[in-house]
Amino acid sequence: MKRRGIFITIEGIDGTGKSTQFRLLARHLRGRGIRVCATREPGGTKVGEKVRRILLASKTGKLAAHAELALIYAARAQHLEQVVRPALARGEMVVSDRYNDASFAYQGYGRQLGVETVRAFDRLVCGTTQPDLTIVLDLEPRRALARAHGRETLRNSRQGRFEGQGLAFHRRVRRGYLEIAKREPHRVKVVRADRPVAEVQAAIRNLVDEFLAQHQ
Repeated sequence: MKRRGIFITIEGIDGTGKSTQFRLLARHLRGRGIRVCATREPGGTKVGEKVRRILLASKTGKLAAHAELALIYAARAQHLEQVVRPALARGEMVVSDRYNDASFAYQGYGRQLGVETVRAFDRLVCGTTQPDLTIVLDLEPRRALARAHGRETLRNSRQGRFEGQGLAFHRRVRRGYLEIAKREPHRVKVVRADRPVAEVQAAIRNLVDEFLAQHQ
């Protein structure tokens, strides 16, 4: 019977350098000869990418918080069906730029829907498909938002809906991530993101390599 793969997720508020670190980690793992399925949320499938455009577009306007949560879990259901579960069944390592902890942090805490509301969706859609290891990149929200706005200026693009929510929203999201890490210290590891990219990546690799050494 083929051994199930490993599921690693990278999380954090906007502007922590999460996507950069995700790409570097996937490259590192492939360099070690590990079969990696690198994916992202919202997204990862044609349906998911369409939902992503709706969620992140500033011109979408005021989307009801419950509608936002439902859209995210609809995209996640498709992502699990098409990408994550098949890759895990093949024994691959799935590395995802965000997964369900983002919903607890952004919608549960940020939108103030509450953890139990998100958990109801999560039980139905994710079930037992939960991350084996989650890395949360942590950065003070004011600094993170400055980074995010600088990134959008370089791209000559508008800030997305989440980036435009203001400091109080991102402080709630950060608190959500830290609460999750506090509740699940064996799974969720917090990495300071207020350092050069190479230092942050080294810290992430150390955590992942330690995890893999324990689960060989």
